[in-house]
Amino acid sequence: MARVRAPDRPLDELEERIGQPIVDKDRLERALTHSSLRGGAGESNYERLEFLGDRVLGLVVAERLFEMFPRAQEGDLSLRFNALVSADACAVTADAIGLADFIRHGGDLKRVKGVHTKNVRADVVEALIAAIYLGEGMEAARRFILRFWKERLAESVTARRDPKTELQEWAHAKAATTPRYVMVDRDGPDHDPVFTVRATIEGVEPAEGKGRSKRLAEQAAATHILRREGIWKEAE
Repeated sequence: MARVRAPDRPLDELEERIGQPIVDKDRLERALTHSSLRGGAGESNYERLEFLGDRVLGLVVAERLFEMFPRAQEGDLSLRFNALVSADACAVTADAIGLADFIRHGGDLKRVKGVHTKNVRADVVEALIAAIYLGEGMEAARRFILRFWKERLAESVTARRDPKTELQEWAHAKAATTPRYVMVDRDGPDHDPVFTVRATIEGVEPAEGKGRSKRLAEQAAATHILRREGIWKEAE
C-alpha cells in the first residue's frame, strides 16, 4: 500500500489563499487527491472533477474573450482561448496559489513541484474550479477564474496571431493569392547563422526580414508587410 503524503498546509490556509471558503471539505480533498494513492479510482481522486472544471474554465474564459474582443474573428478568439486554458496557464495559476503544498498523492509522485508534474498541477487547478462551482456556484467559480487569470487576460489584449497566418489570410482576401517566401541570403557561421527572406504577394510590394532561422526570417518579412500595409499598428 502506497504511503499517503500528507499536505504541508491545512485546508483552511488554501481557502485563505484562494479567497474562497469551500463548505464541502470532502469534495475539496478529492479535488486535491492524485490517483497515485492506492484505491484512488473513480470518486476518490480529482479526475472526474478535473473533467468538469475544464469545461467551467473554458466557458468563463470564452465568455470573457467574447466581451473583450467584440470585433475579433473566431480564429483569433480560438488562438487566445487555447493559450489561456492550456496546461501551462493552469500550472502557472497552481504555482501562484502554491497548490503543490496541498496535493495528496502516493509515493509515485516524487516532486509534485517539478517540471514533470506540470500537468498534475494543471489538473488540480481544474478540479479545484469544479469543487468551487459545485459547492459555491457559478459566480464563485467565475470570481476565482477572473482573479487568477486576470494578468493573462490582460496580456491577451496585446497578443497577436502568427504573422505568416495573418498575412496569408489578408493576401487571400485582397488578391486571392498566397504569400511566397524566398531565401535571398544566409550569413554568419554555421553555429550562428542569419537568414534573409523575401516575402512576395502578387500586386503588393515585397518585403524582407532577417532571423536566426528561416522561420523567424519569414515571420519578420510577414510582419514588415503587415505593418507597412496598416494591418498591424506599430503600437501593437
